[in-house]
Amino acid sequence: MRPWLSRTLAKVIFLAAVLGAGLSGTGASNAAQANAAQQPSGTVRSTHGAWSIICDTPAGATSEQCVMMQNVVAEDRPEMGLSVVVLRTADNKAEILRVLAPLGVLLPNGLGLNVDGKDIGRAYFVRCFQDGCYAEVILEKPLLDTLKTGTSATFIVFQTPEEGIGIPVDLKGFADGFAALP
Repeated sequence: MRPWLSRTLAKVIFLAAVLGAGLSGTGASNAAQANAAQQPSGTVRSTHGAWSIICDTPAGATSEQCVMMQNVVAEDRPEMGLSVVVLRTADNKAEILRVLAPLGVLLPNGLGLNVDGKDIGRAYFVRCFQDGCYAEVILEKPLLDTLKTGTSATFIVFQTPEEGIGIPVDLKGFADGFAALP
C-alpha cells in the first residue's frame, strides 16, 4: 500500500516514534481521508518489500535516527489507517514495535495482532495525542521471529467492543528491512 500520510504528519510521526515526543499537525483521520500518496519526509534509505527504512536528524538530536515503517489503510474503511514503526532504542538494547491508530478507536480493547491467521495477542494503547493513539511493545525474540517468518499480519482495532476492524500489513521484506535497520 502507498503511504497515506501527509508530509507534515509523516515527519511528526517519525519524530514521535523515534523520540516518544508529543504530536502536532493535522489529524491522522484527515490525512487518511485525503489519501495522500506522498513519501514521508526524511530520507528513505532503502525499501524492503512493503517496508521502508527512513532516516532523519530530529531537531536537537546529535545523530541521524532511523525507523522501519509501513503505512496502511483498511481496504473497506479508508478513514481507518495505521502507521506501523519498528525502531531501536537509543542504547541499542531493545527494538520496539509502535503502531499509531487514529482517534476514535476503543482504548480498553487494545490493538489485536494476527500473523498468518494465528492470534498473537493484544497490545494496549499507551498514550493518545490529538493525532491518534499509540500502542507499543518490545519486540522480544518470539514476536520478532513470527514477524520475520510470516507473510501477512492483521492489526485489529475496535470502534465498539464487538466491532473489530482488521487492517492488513504486508510482512514481505520485514526480515530484510529489520536486518538493514541501523
